[in-house]
Amino acid sequence: MTILFVGDVVGKAGRTLLREQLDGLRERYGADLTIVNVENAAGGFGLTPALGRQILRLGVDAMTSGNHIWDKKELRDYLDEEPRLLRPGNYTPRLPGRGSAVIESADGRPVAVLSAQGRVFMPLTDCPFRWIEAEVERLRQVTPLIVVDFHAEATSEKQCMGWFLDGKVSAVIGTHTHVQTADARILPGGTAYISDAGMTGAHDSIIGMHLEGALDRLLTGTSQRLKVSSENPRLSAVILEIDEKTGKAISIEATQVAEPSPFDQ
Repeated sequence: MTILFVGDVVGKAGRTLLREQLDGLRERYGADLTIVNVENAAGGFGLTPALGRQILRLGVDAMTSGNHIWDKKELRDYLDEEPRLLRPGNYTPRLPGRGSAVIESADGRPVAVLSAQGRVFMPLTDCPFRWIEAEVERLRQVTPLIVVDFHAEATSEKQCMGWFLDGKVSAVIGTHTHVQTADARILPGGTAYISDAGMTGAHDSIIGMHLEGALDRLLTGTSQRLKVSSENPRLSAVILEIDEKTGKAISIEATQVAEPSPFDQ
C-alpha cells in the first residue's frame, strides 16, 4: 500500500498549492490513501469547518492536526461531527474530537491514523507515549497498517517516539516545526520514521510567516503580530510504501513540490 502524507498546510498559499498539486502527486506515486496535517490551514492558525470540508473534497482521506487546532472556536462542533478530522488524542477527553480513526482506502483496506502531541516546549497534555501505546494495542486488533502523526517541537522527543513504536506501527511522521528533515529511514523493527514532514506553504518565510514580523520578535524582544506569507509556495510530503499484510514499512521518501508543477511540463 502507498500512503501520501502532506506536511502542515499553512494559510491560503498552502491550501492553493495543495489544491493544484495533490492530484499530480497521487498519480505520480500511485497513492492509495492521503493524509494531510491541517492545523495551520486557516490564516496560519487553526482550521474552520468550511476549510475542512474544502480539503476533504480534494480527495483527502484523513486530516491530522496539533496544538493550533483549538484556535478557531467554530471548529469545536466540527471536531465531533467529522470523524476524518483528528486532534491530538493525548489532550483531555473532556475536549471535543478524537485522536485516532480507521480510514478505508479506495479499495476498502483499513488504515489506522493517529494524531498525538509532544510535551517538550509544548502546551501541557497527558503523556503521548502512554496514550499511543494503549491506542495502538487496540487498533492492531483491527489493522496492522498504522500511521502516527507526532506533533512535537523537540527532535529528541520525536526520535524517542520513533524508537518506542518501532515494530508496533507502520510509520511515525513528525510535524509542527515546518522544516522538512533529512532523516527519513526505516527503523530496525520495520517502522518508517522522519522527524518532520515539512510545511506546505510559503518557502520564503519564517515557518510560513512574513519575515518582518518574525524577525522583529527576536530583534526587539516584543510581541509582534505574525502574518502568513505567500512567497514562493512549496508543498512538502512523505510517501510511504507499506506491506499491507505485516504493516511493516518497505520504503519512505520525502519530497517537495514547488510551482510551476513539474507534472505539467
